Amino acid sequence: MSQGTDAVHAGYRPSGEFRPMLPPLHNSAAYQFESHGEAIEKFALRQSGFTYSRTGNPTVSILEQRVAALEGGAHAVATATGQSAVALSLLALTQGPKHIVASSSLYGGTVDLFTDTFADFGIRVTFVDQADHAAWGNAIQEDTRAFFLESVSNPLCTVADLPAIAAIAHEHNIPVVVDNTLATPVNVKPLDFGADIVVHSATKGLAGHGSVLGGVVVDSGTFDFSNTVRWPQISAPRARLNNTSLLERHGAGAYTMLVRSKFLHDLGPTLAPASAQSILTGIETLPVRAAHVHRSITTLIDKLSSHPGIAAIHHPSLSSHPSFELAATITPNGTGCVLAIELADPSLVSPVIDGLSLISLAANVGDTRTMISHPATMTHCRLTEEQLVAAGLNTSTLRLSVGLEDPADLLADLTQALDLALVLAPQTQGA
Repeated sequence: MSQGTDAVHAGYRPSGEFRPMLPPLHNSAAYQFESHGEAIEKFALRQSGFTYSRTGNPTVSILEQRVAALEGGAHAVATATGQSAVALSLLALTQGPKHIVASSSLYGGTVDLFTDTFADFGIRVTFVDQADHAAWGNAIQEDTRAFFLESVSNPLCTVADLPAIAAIAHEHNIPVVVDNTLATPVNVKPLDFGADIVVHSATKGLAGHGSVLGGVVVDSGTFDFSNTVRWPQISAPRARLNNTSLLERHGAGAYTMLVRSKFLHDLGPTLAPASAQSILTGIETLPVRAAHVHRSITTLIDKLSSHPGIAAIHHPSLSSHPSFELAATITPNGTGCVLAIELADPSLVSPVIDGLSLISLAANVGDTRTMISHPATMTHCRLTEEQLVAAGLNTSTLRLSVGLEDPADLLADLTQALDLALVLAPQTQGA
């Protein structure tokens, strides 16, 4: 099926006595078993099915199947937030603890996870320039167990050369985990370009309305986890599984089952069924929303590029952007809802933000409403000066998440706020 059809239908067909068109909300913590024997088999993971909603729920399962279909993946696990999806996807690979090579252009919350919490766990992370292919290879250590990057970086919209990075990783039997939150599968499917695992903050573009939190881990089902020395958590016998292995029991779904049966089960970042249903409703309009947002971004870039209050606009549709040529191949339909604007002077930041009347100051992306944020003091505020430089950010950068309003209204609001800011800070004119 096409993505537009999958966005509406994947994972669910009306059934039962009433045949509801909308995926039903199964708001139950537990599930009745036909017999004790059935309960034994399901709890031992020898038979599929629902036992307790911490690890699986019928409504959540529909969401998992739908996102897997949109990404072209084989299996998926939904989680309570995007942050938990990132954490669980990597914890399943780095038990020991092990080492990760990651792009230096990441969302600030992911950097917090890597440099603080993962460091407490003993998991080491080496950050590299995403565009420097040699740096990825040079950063590999004997116990490197994952490459991590964003398909489109937050907030500068740098497009990752996924085929090149995946080729380097696969030479060393390292899976590539890609955060596809900003782009969404409508604009790029990382698994088609060599990635092995995709994660989402479903809160953002998938849900699309800013009213719910959620995350998803999608597995291609194609990575070779058969080396028992390198991947014992998947391919070696485990006492927890009565001395059998996940690979033996679940084949291509072994990694996903590890995420679900160990980390989702033991740590508990479970997605609520009502949240899953809300995200499913949002996904139905994803292709339409993505097309509207791309048109709006194109309009804003065209009209704002020459404004004296703006020093640069960061978007791959511009020939000046470092990802201009790569985006034409990997993300030809757009890169999602984010647009980064670099003001002519840091002193303009507060006047521009405070001068907006339609666009809201808020720390989210992918909403129906357009929002603005200042990464250096908000989402990326805990990055060191060196980390900000490595991410290409400075104190003049603003992040726009473009919503579904009329682009003419957005342009008018931005223009009046920029004009007012230049009046309030005349020393920056002509900068």
